[in-house]
Amino acid sequence: MFKILYEDAMNKRLLIIFSAVVLILISTGCSGSLENSLKFKNFAAGDVYINFRGSLITVASGKTVELKELPKGLYTYSTTYEVPANSQSSFAEGAVSGEVTIKAGTKILIVYSSTYVDGTYTIFATISSSDDQSLNDVTTSP
Repeated sequence: MFKILYEDAMNKRLLIIFSAVVLILISTGCSGSLENSLKFKNFAAGDVYINFRGSLITVASGKTVELKELPKGLYTYSTTYEVPANSQSSFAEGAVSGEVTIKAGTKILIVYSSTYVDGTYTIFATISSSDDQSLNDVTTSP
């Protein structure tokens, strides 16, 4: 009789310990934040303005703006830029507009640069992502 009670008590203790360990692993294994980011770095001569998720983001020349903990999803963005006053024409090349796919852990960097040659101002944008580009569901395109 004593042996049966002892085994029942041990089984209950083991169940409680196992449950506690599982709960601890679940709670520490899942991060509370999304840990993703979209960073805009502006090396262009003028300020750039990015229309993203219904907001206008201003990135002054020489500055960086980083958006963190974005919800997962597919988003579009577009860029407007300042042109020097004495420019006769301007052009935009590269990833000045496009789509980005945000997933947990995604880090995206968009870098702006510019040239001014013979009265023509050209702004360039490049994009890179930490996501595996060989996957079919990843979209980071101009």
